[in-house]
Amino acid sequence: MFKLIIVPESLKLLFRLCCRNTFALIFILLLSDSSAFAAPDGKTLFQSNCASCHNPLKAATGPALQNIDKSFPSKEWGYKWIHNSQALVAAGDKDAVAIFEKYNKIAMTAFPQLSNEEIDAILTYVDEFKAPVEAKTEVSGTGKEEDYTSLYVYITLALLVIVLILWKVNQSLTRAANEKEGIQNIKQIPLRRHKAIIAVSAILIFIMAGYWFVNGAVNEGRQQNYQPLQPIYYSHQVHAGINQVNCLYCHAGAEKSRQAMIPSTNVCMNCHKQINAYTDNEKHPLITAEGVKIDGTKEIQKLYQYAGWDPEKKKYILNDKGEIATKRLEWVKIHNLPDHVYFNHSQHVKVGKVQCQRCHGPVQEMDEVYQFAPLSMGWCINCHRQTEVQFKNNNYYTIFEKYHNEIKAGKRSGVKVAEIGGLECQKCHY
Repeated sequence: MFKLIIVPESLKLLFRLCCRNTFALIFILLLSDSSAFAAPDGKTLFQSNCASCHNPLKAATGPALQNIDKSFPSKEWGYKWIHNSQALVAAGDKDAVAIFEKYNKIAMTAFPQLSNEEIDAILTYVDEFKAPVEAKTEVSGTGKEEDYTSLYVYITLALLVIVLILWKVNQSLTRAANEKEGIQNIKQIPLRRHKAIIAVSAILIFIMAGYWFVNGAVNEGRQQNYQPLQPIYYSHQVHAGINQVNCLYCHAGAEKSRQAMIPSTNVCMNCHKQINAYTDNEKHPLITAEGVKIDGTKEIQKLYQYAGWDPEKKKYILNDKGEIATKRLEWVKIHNLPDHVYFNHSQHVKVGKVQCQRCHGPVQEMDEVYQFAPLSMGWCINCHRQTEVQFKNNNYYTIFEKYHNEIKAGKRSGVKVAEIGGLECQKCHY
């Protein structure tokens, strides 16, 4: 027979430990964020630096990358090629020149900011990459990973209820056994009046309420995963992924100005004067986040209405004034920064050689685009701490003699953005 044994001294000790470590628990729960310190893995590096031109298994703008390292003359040669391929071509390296000519003399983007360890991580990822198995069930949703947090919460609560029930059963059986044997039962104090239980509950409620309050305040105004409805269903996966349309063809300002720019209907019509129907419904059906199937051809017809184009006569429709009868196409902006934040696309894309996917995620895999990154100040600062600038042979950084001397002496391999003022407040707030 099981008996409930009450040990007052143990409860007192538990109470003291809880009180003594309250502030430590609050500090750990509120301030710990392991994701901020996690080093980027090979998949993340590949998606942010390589995915716009390469695929692990098939040739795209560049060659398929799986086992590409086996074709390098040496490992060190591979590092040099990825860091700056044009330097090898200019030096007359026969292997570099052969690759350059094989791919129509299209220069590969230089990645001096990648360390050798990061390159190894990318190569390991592409070598181990396996083609995803197509699901036989009907496609639905956006393809984002499901969140099982609520399920875990329900299971935990159910287990707690079971424990409470078993505890009460044990109490009842113990009291019945004592009455049968003539042993006096100790008067039980209701849980709602038990001082130790009240104190521990109050501490836990205070910790959880504080965590939720601070976490909610920190995330106020952020809109990660924001995915608004657009006036026309535009699939980035179809355009940037399947058809390999370069991001800069539509967002031409990304490497020239502060704003990336949203393309006008004229840019869309450069292609859609000829492409007037979506014929890839079998291989790639268009489905919204709510699971609604989209007719791609009807969406193209919507574009014609905004552009003032007559697909039958193959010419623009003119109004009474002799002007093209266009309608204002108002796309809903997805990525928003506070008014007090300055961000320059050209500084990152053109100068910093940052790939679009680094901030916007794998857009070439998205049908409906959503905000991939938190775009918080901490997220930007962590990127500045991890990213190296093109420091070598760059006249703009000649004033940093100390870093140049350390590189020559072999004391450092590169310079991070944070080390040249990337963490100064006035860089982004002024």
